[in-house]
Amino acid sequence: MPPKFDPSQVVDVYVRVTGGEVGTASSLAPKIGPLGLSPKKIGEDIAKETAKDWKGLRVTVKLTVQNRQAKASLVPSAAALVIKALKEPERDRKKTKNIKHTGNISLDDVIEIAKIMQPRSIAKDLTGTVKEIVGTCVSVGCTVDGKDPKDLQQEIADGDVEIPQD
Repeated sequence: MPPKFDPSQVVDVYVRVTGGEVGTASSLAPKIGPLGLSPKKIGEDIAKETAKDWKGLRVTVKLTVQNRQAKASLVPSAAALVIKALKEPERDRKKTKNIKHTGNISLDDVIEIAKIMQPRSIAKDLTGTVKEIVGTCVSVGCTVDGKDPKDLQQEIADGDVEIPQD
């Protein structure tokens, strides 16, 4: 039998959810059930936290549990930030499937996203993080300043495009 759970201990649980939707309690139960929390209540808290800005987008939520109290905070992924920067209209994920994100975002938006993602990036400076975000733009399918993201990556690598380091 596993050791008894200490309620004053701080535990972080990461859950991937669709923003603004109450996830099924069955998907949350194995992660937060042993901590003595109600999966249904936590699901509603997560939906409330993500409903404002992230409706319809897949985001990671960090649940910090202490003394049987859960606090939800968002951990946005690069792809979610890029899709949010495209300012696409909200969509119902049950009705519209396999959406193509064919919009265009500015290099300034990419730099802002890179600054948000910097602590979680492997790159040693902001230029490398910007190249990571531009790579995410490739996989999302959008353009950056009207250019193909792969071309922009090459221009950054060659030094043709200057990235501010502050």
